[in-house]
Amino acid sequence: MTHIRLIEANPGKLEALDQLVAVYLPLCQQYTTLFCEAETSPDKYQETVFKTDLSDRLHRVAIQQAAGIAKSVRTNRANAYQAYLEDVADYAQAKAQAEGRMSAFKRREPTWTEWDLPVLRVPVIQANVNVVVVEKSEDSTFDYWLRVSTLDVGNPLRVPVKLASYHKRVLEGRTLNTSTTLHKRNGVWWLTLSFDEDVPLQTKPDAPTVGVDVGIAHFLTTSTNKAYGSFHGKMARQHKHDREKRRRKAKLRACLEKKGVPKGKLPSTSSETSQRLSRHVKQEINRAVNALVKDHRDARLIYEDLNVASMRFKARVMNSYLYASHLGHIPEQLAWAAAKQGMAAHTVRAAYSSQECPPLPLCRSR
Repeated sequence: MTHIRLIEANPGKLEALDQLVAVYLPLCQQYTTLFCEAETSPDKYQETVFKTDLSDRLHRVAIQQAAGIAKSVRTNRANAYQAYLEDVADYAQAKAQAEGRMSAFKRREPTWTEWDLPVLRVPVIQANVNVVVVEKSEDSTFDYWLRVSTLDVGNPLRVPVKLASYHKRVLEGRTLNTSTTLHKRNGVWWLTLSFDEDVPLQTKPDAPTVGVDVGIAHFLTTSTNKAYGSFHGKMARQHKHDREKRRRKAKLRACLEKKGVPKGKLPSTSSETSQRLSRHVKQEINRAVNALVKDHRDARLIYEDLNVASMRFKARVMNSYLYASHLGHIPEQLAWAAAKQGMAAHTVRAAYSSQECPPLPLCRSR
């Protein structure tokens, strides 16, 4: 359960959260770097290494969060490298088949770029019941209270939580998990709660199979020739406008940097419009996925297992469209929506290579 704003608390309480995350995030970054550079697998039970003003419990939570981040980074890198090896094998096979007519063979050889270490920029605290406790409110207008451990040991912070009608409807009759997430975006603190729900598989063994193709021109295209969602039209025009705006800011930033302007005073290339466009794209993807699931309740879904991190186009503008279309969000949302409805869904390897894909708007698979 996401997007619960902590706006009912007085500014002093939120300032205490800011002070906490100012110490917590650098510590989490240190352990994330340590786990990513280590040869062994990330261990959330790692002995403490760095000194901090946090309590032992908060220190342990930071280690656990860093271990989860490092494990995710390693898994994604391994998947991207495996996809790279498969692309190399496909390239070698295509090159061998083109022997004798190499002048017409224009496919570019795949290259591997080593991943950078993750940098934690968004203030996030993935906490457990040892440091953040969700308490049901009994005698106030608020729905819950958060008891948060702070830098002042022995004096926890109590933050009120007010739920919207949607949150109340979803959480009605549910038992909340002990894990919670606090994160800050655009100066606002948000709370994420979770609960367990068992949804039995309802797809019959003899159910018809429907293939789902993931792409930019249409987010989802089924083997029954139905298309859902598109990055064209208004979103494509918004992206083009935002891209030009960011390019102008990047040129200005480069000029000012050459003149010796400190980095802290350089204009940012990000903007509220780009963030708003990103949210809009994900909302359109969610709508497309929900519509597809609704139309194929009795089917078994087969969709592409995209590895967006390893996908590259020759043209920069296509790579920009690829980044803005959030293709990596589509398989995740499709798996979530299918599981929520008790539908069977399976992944297969992507059908096309990014080097073979025709340019937008003809491309549907990439």
